[in-house]
Amino acid sequence: MTDPNVGPDGPQTEADAVVLDAKGLRALAHPVRVQLVGLLRKYGPSTATRLAERLSVNSGTASYHLRQLGAAGFVEEDTERGNARERWWRSVHRTTWLNDPDLTEREPEATLAYLQSVAAIYTLRTQQTLNELQTMPRAWRDSFDMSDWALRLTPEETAVLYQELRDVIARYRRDTPEAAARAPEGAERVAVITYLLPELDASTAAAVHAGPEDASGTERP
Repeated sequence: MTDPNVGPDGPQTEADAVVLDAKGLRALAHPVRVQLVGLLRKYGPSTATRLAERLSVNSGTASYHLRQLGAAGFVEEDTERGNARERWWRSVHRTTWLNDPDLTEREPEATLAYLQSVAAIYTLRTQQTLNELQTMPRAWRDSFDMSDWALRLTPEETAVLYQELRDVIARYRRDTPEAAARAPEGAERVAVITYLLPELDASTAAAVHAGPEDASGTERP
């Protein structure tokens, strides 16, 4: 959900990103809104009717959520395409950052709702690829991968790993209209989805939440 500040073919600069505040987080704490923003970023400007068809919802629902996203500054009307009968919408940003620990503490329910929506969308993307895997060209089937590695790290080591992964991804061409125009023949959209999932042992979790006396095994008064 966060992107570093690098060059034009890598993850987008801050001018193309939105850092979530309390208002923005609450606005995105709905799965339809997260999906609408994602579709506009992925496929470009569209109408409520076309977006509704992609999401299998009615156009009134899509239109309502687009207006709410517009009020929060995530989307805006594309006046060059729209007319009196049909409103077109486009995304204002390319990426979304959620990187304020204090915000997640102040807005736990909105944070959880947003993250659950993002996780559901990632799962849907994976399933869509699996459904299409057998009909893909052999070269793309051979490049497909789903892997997991179990590591035992400290929080500090995990943060270093996260930064190293970001640095690797930043070296590659982003999926933007500008980058697509310069991309070599055969280049297609590739989704790289990363998870860093702490799996605290029961004893570790208990020690984290306990006070010094609890952690040492001494009874509390």
